[in-house]
Amino acid sequence: MATLFSNDGAEVVQRALPAKESSGRTPAEALDEFYELQRAAAFVTASRFHRVALQFPDELLADSAAVAAKMEEATGSKMYILGDTSYGSCCVDEVAAEHVGAEAVVHYGPACLSPCRKLPVLHVFGRQPLDTERCAGAFRELYPDPQSHVVVLSDVVYAHALGELERLLGPEYPHVVFSRLASDGAPDCPQGPGLVRQFGRCFAVAARRELQDHAVFYVGAEGLALTNFMLSWNRCPFSSFDPATGCGRHESLNANRALLRRLYLVERARDARVVGILVGTLGVAGYLSILEHLRGTLHRAGKRSYTLAMGKLSPAKLANFLEVDVFVLVACPQNSLLDSRDFYRPVVTPYELELACNPTREWSSLYVTDFRDLLPGGCAHVGFPDTVPGDSDVPDVSLITGELRATGLSSSPAPSASSALACRTPELALAEISPAASFLESRSWRGLEQQLGQTPVTKAVPGRRGVAIAYEDEASG
Repeated sequence: MATLFSNDGAEVVQRALPAKESSGRTPAEALDEFYELQRAAAFVTASRFHRVALQFPDELLADSAAVAAKMEEATGSKMYILGDTSYGSCCVDEVAAEHVGAEAVVHYGPACLSPCRKLPVLHVFGRQPLDTERCAGAFRELYPDPQSHVVVLSDVVYAHALGELERLLGPEYPHVVFSRLASDGAPDCPQGPGLVRQFGRCFAVAARRELQDHAVFYVGAEGLALTNFMLSWNRCPFSSFDPATGCGRHESLNANRALLRRLYLVERARDARVVGILVGTLGVAGYLSILEHLRGTLHRAGKRSYTLAMGKLSPAKLANFLEVDVFVLVACPQNSLLDSRDFYRPVVTPYELELACNPTREWSSLYVTDFRDLLPGGCAHVGFPDTVPGDSDVPDVSLITGELRATGLSSSPAPSASSALACRTPELALAEISPAASFLESRSWRGLEQQLGQTPVTKAVPGRRGVAIAYEDEASG
């Protein structure tokens, strides 16, 4: 099942936006409360921003004009509405914001909370209603033992209600830990030993217990965020409460089955000789570093790589690169777990590529979806061995094709992208030439040639009329 990050956009075009009560027929107070206009206006005026980008997901675009008008009235600054994002709507679209010269971004709706590179960002998730009494009742049914050790997480749109939920459950369950959002400074994040800070959340577990000793209770609907939590913390039993249905349940997603599917993709990556590096974000901090890291990893493993930036992914786009055996997607943690069953070639994560190429990294219960953890200094970084082993006496056989694979590593450093220079003009102007780009350029479709100045200019004349099967000047029958 393809995710919103990888579809072709047809769903967005065909979907009818629901007529929300906050789009003109609602009192102005409801609009101010849902979009937290006072907090957003204070963010703009405190830093004296003059040009601000307001990024909306598709489901909130109906309110974008009203919100922008109120923000301009409250701040006196120029607001620009960003609708069609370059990549996933959960990420801050710094590229589109820079096109209008924005000095800051206010991101509305669900977010992955990945740190940005350049622009200051304020996240306004939208305060979705939550029946805390019903949620607390579902929690009591799922965890009848008051001594249960549980970590309570939530979708970002329900984070505002966790304080009330803690007030209801805290006295009864002394070992329940409630998470906090780690965005916008997060002044209320806990400190001290046992602190877990990941995926935009922070919480502290007991000093003598590990995270894997806790169950996890998630408040929110089933989606990419919950899947990301379950794969990353696959030793923890999960349960959830869906505010839309008002029902709680133990999550039945077979994490082992999902991990086996990811291990199969690792084996496909080991067989690959040509790897395409897909740039799935231009705003998450560290994406340039992971691109260089992946190029070096592939070079050490003796694989050829191409770096491709194509916006939102689709099977039709990736099918144009038949010479690529496997793709690796550099994106935020939520969008990295791309289900590639609909794609002509498999799509893996940076962590899975390292499992395939780095002999030092071994499979463990720790599954990494945040590529920043793989970089030097990250909590999951594993370097290549210092010595390059020679040809091993034990052959490496593919578990898929049954063919032998090369086992040696390259000791030479990865070539720089700007190491090849060539003269392009008689004035000895130097230009960078990438072998990978030259190869892809030779097989790309360029369209019609303009031939400026070579085609004579003529007056327009009446053309043929009718349909292609029978023009009016053609004999019928």
